[in-house]
Amino acid sequence: MASKKFLELQDFSDEELKNELQETATQYGKMKFDQTLKGIENPLALRSVRRDVARMKTEVRRREIAAMEDVSNRSKIRARRRK
Repeated sequence: MASKKFLELQDFSDEELKNELQETATQYGKMKFDQTLKGIENPLALRSVRRDVARMKTEVRRREIAAMEDVSNRSKIRARRRK
């Protein structure tokens, strides 16, 4: 079953998703820096934010693949390569 966060990401527009990805990646960088210098209260929050970034990148890539044109032609090219 898809997670709640993944389902929320599907509702975002492309522009909103890219902005959210950029903000979350910046937040992750700051958290990582703070963890290195002084430690943060909940180190498992790093894992959560890192996974959120990965979910967003996955959704962006999924949309890119869906938008690709002429994917049906790829199977013909692969068939020719096998000969």
